[in-house]
Amino acid sequence: MTNDAPGEQQVRLYRTPLHPCPYLPDRQASNLVVDPAARLRPGLYQRLLELGFRRSGEHVYRPDCPACRRCIATRIPTRDFRPRRSQRRAWKAAIGRLSWIERPASIDPEHYALYGRYLSSRHPGGEMAKGAPEDYLGFLTSSWGETRFFELREDKRLVAVAVSDLTDACVSSVYTFFDPGAQVFSPGVLCILWQVREALARGKDWVYLGFWVPGCRKMEYKLEFRPVEILSEQRWRHLDRREPIDLPELR
Repeated sequence: MTNDAPGEQQVRLYRTPLHPCPYLPDRQASNLVVDPAARLRPGLYQRLLELGFRRSGEHVYRPDCPACRRCIATRIPTRDFRPRRSQRRAWKAAIGRLSWIERPASIDPEHYALYGRYLSSRHPGGEMAKGAPEDYLGFLTSSWGETRFFELREDKRLVAVAVSDLTDACVSSVYTFFDPGAQVFSPGVLCILWQVREALARGKDWVYLGFWVPGCRKMEYKLEFRPVEILSEQRWRHLDRREPIDLPELR
């Protein structure tokens, strides 16, 4: 990836070999990956987010599969966002019962224990649940980014943690994990609403949610936060509350 502007950072992109798709069964996937040796500057990371890339640990990648185009980058335009009735209810129910605390990125034993319970409930038997604390922090953070852990608590009880990258223009949602027994609070919804609130308070234009994958149920929630923008044909397209969504062809 190059940029003609003076002083702009340039990085190489690599393509991974084919591997089983983590979202759709019986499909092969491939990613474009930013040179792992590159130490990214915040401005370039923002530009990569705008081009549909996402971060996992030190690795910044974008799906680029030869037979499928169903991984679609999504973001919430913070100033245009209007919560749905159900989202307003969840937020209202949390007022006075739950509180938010911002923490620097670190290995916190309480966070790590909650992360383990979440993975055991949502992804039993998965490789992520077998990792050491260093693997956990390596997955959630990078050496060059500004990452924050936002805690959601009911008194002293830790309910959820929203891990977020901050750039000049956005909040990028990296990962969220929560107490499997706290579904009554809709913690996943609250974490996204909080990130929108934080982005607005910090003067940022977007909250990046990662990929929406039509046909993958666990990714459907991202389109509940309308209006939402999706990256389609190399441009961001604004979807309002009632606009139907044309699914990309599954080749």
